[in-house]
Amino acid sequence: MQQELVERARRGDHDAFATLADAALFRLDATARLILRDPDRAKDAVQEALVRAWRGLPTLRDPERFDAWLNRLLYRAYIDEARRLRRHRVDVELTPIDLLASDDMTSSVTDRDQLERGFSRLEPEARALIVLHHYLDLPLPEVAAVLGIPLGTAKSRLHRALQSMRAGLDADARPTADVPEGRFA
Repeated sequence: MQQELVERARRGDHDAFATLADAALFRLDATARLILRDPDRAKDAVQEALVRAWRGLPTLRDPERFDAWLNRLLYRAYIDEARRLRRHRVDVELTPIDLLASDDMTSSVTDRDQLERGFSRLEPEARALIVLHHYLDLPLPEVAAVLGIPLGTAKSRLHRALQSMRAGLDADARPTADVPEGRFA
């Protein structure tokens, strides 16, 4: 079914392409949101990937690899978007006045927040590796193909990304020196 739609879309059938795009839209959007951490930028990246797909569809050699090809286009689009974001973004971190860690719910939210901070410290390329492999459950050879890098490079970059994330989480978890009440450090 998908291969037939790809063939029709390659011949200029807008409805066939719309069907393909609709089928992939949720997955593309979720992936871009996880990597870019900004819903608006994620939508821009998905839209750019779909525009590139429509324009480049006649050059697609293997219609059976449409999903992998679309993932590759999305990867390029969110890397471009992340570069634009890096040039124009100024982050201001707001630290909460006090943290309440009294129950499991708060602990869960704190853990999720720590993971989010660790993940957001990574470069977009490293986030892409983690999302493609651990969130989308793509095997590493397919991740390497999507990213256009050798398998060994994908393995080592994924290892470094996870190490970097762990190191950031460990640094966040280290207790700070206690300062007696009423005194300033």
